[in-house]
Amino acid sequence: MKVWVPKRYDGPIIDAHTHIGKFRSWAGIESTTDELVEQMNLYNVKKSALFYTDNRLVRKAIQKYPKALVGYVWPNPNEKEKAVRLVRTALREWKFKGIKLHPLIHSFLPNDDIVYPIMEEARKAKVPVAIHSGHPPFSLPWSIGELAENFKDIKIIMLHMGHGHGVYIQAAINTALRNDNIWLETSGMPMHSKIKEAMVRVGEDRVMYGSDSPFHEPAVEIDRICSADLTNRQLELIFYENAHKALGI
Repeated sequence: MKVWVPKRYDGPIIDAHTHIGKFRSWAGIESTTDELVEQMNLYNVKKSALFYTDNRLVRKAIQKYPKALVGYVWPNPNEKEKAVRLVRTALREWKFKGIKLHPLIHSFLPNDDIVYPIMEEARKAKVPVAIHSGHPPFSLPWSIGELAENFKDIKIIMLHMGHGHGVYIQAAINTALRNDNIWLETSGMPMHSKIKEAMVRVGEDRVMYGSDSPFHEPAVEIDRICSADLTNRQLELIFYENAHKALGI
């Protein structure tokens, strides 16, 4: 086993994965807009991609903090026409900058036909699509890869890069390696060594930091990356520049 001393990163950060609102059931957590922005200031986070199932709450948040927060619309593809209308309104009128999909919560497969109309809206608006990964049966990396193959011109952010299961983490890396329109986001993925592997194999420009706040503490998520034996330049890329370029924020 190689041993190294974790680096310290003091530069600016873009957080590709944050929430506000209440998450009950098993999670039992919540966060207000003001709490999120206070947390961002603590960790030198300049911008955060923000999503919640109540898209109106996200709209109010980005209206209050337009320089800090970037809205992603979170539709339920099972609602079909209603979901497409929501996406169009959010992207065209509310000035949201991306789409969030959660196959596990809304019980659909990423490459299901019901997702295609939403992907077409992403194509028209030229915005990225962030997709939760890492939980069977609905959000496995292989299924996200199938969607990426069918929409090669759309940037897909695989949130959690496989999450907590080693097989899914490796699958996330291998799937991104086969699809150059997939970026990997690091939140909740416990293996610092896989962050290094992703940077080397997938590409230094296709891995980005996310906290998944309030589900995860940014200090832990930041330290994991700083423990991944990366160069100072790679830290600048993963914490800021990759998200700046890929997400356009």
